[in-house]
Amino acid sequence: MHDHAHHCHAASSVRPLVWGLVVTLVFALVEAIGGWLSGSLALLGDAGHMLTDSFSLALGAGAALLAQKPASREMSFGWGRAEVLAALANAVLMLLIVIGISLAAFDRLRDPQPVQGGMVMVIAAIGLMVNIAVAWVLHRGEQTLNIRGAMLHVMGDLLGSVAALVAGAVIYFTGWTPIDPLLSILICLLILFASVKLLRDAVDVLMQRVPRELSLPVVGEAMAVEEGVRSVHDLHIWRLDSSMIYLSAHIVVDDLATWPRVLKRLQDMLEQRFAVHHITLQPEPLHADA
Repeated sequence: MHDHAHHCHAASSVRPLVWGLVVTLVFALVEAIGGWLSGSLALLGDAGHMLTDSFSLALGAGAALLAQKPASREMSFGWGRAEVLAALANAVLMLLIVIGISLAAFDRLRDPQPVQGGMVMVIAAIGLMVNIAVAWVLHRGEQTLNIRGAMLHVMGDLLGSVAALVAGAVIYFTGWTPIDPLLSILICLLILFASVKLLRDAVDVLMQRVPRELSLPVVGEAMAVEEGVRSVHDLHIWRLDSSMIYLSAHIVVDDLATWPRVLKRLQDMLEQRFAVHHITLQPEPLHADA
């Protein structure tokens, strides 16, 4: 049952990624040409974001397809973590983009360049609508780390389109060109915050950290106070991927004959109170603990 559910979960992640890939790749070319013709760093930066989005969405779609592969003798947990690796790669890629655009923005502040505000506004407005459509499709899908990684790129593009639109309007009506690199730096700061959070969450999964919404001592104490349980040790809680939380532990009981009833109580409590559904518990008699 778990294998089937995981297969459906992975399959549902592919469609929005592929749709977003096609739309993003086409418009990235439009923005790149427009940014080059108008001289807008904000527009060129947004085009760069969209090109990396295309790579991000392609990477995510490939990872989601790979995650559908069933478990095997060599990969007993399956390929679910392929999506986590894709999210990690996307977060690192966004950090590199932030550094590159920030350096270019500081160069523009030192050496301002002419910008055609009217052209920037038109292309940025179209880009904003495209990014909103892609973000909406991704938001409707299941929020795995992989989807979040792709969403991070798209939100970066959306903010970039807003920045380019505002910059174009300011330049068109006032002629003040420093607004273009200044807004680029602001967007970089916002993307940096989201990138660091995604990077942290991906590393948490790969390092098998206890999920941040759970506390190992609290879960252990809740298990230990169940009727028939003397103590709990070797307790481990970790995520296999974005959606699945695993728990394993050794349970010392008064009488092994009561273990089936104790096991059922522990499973029900862990599922209802902590939303842990993949549970492996090993019973041990009281004398073994002593």
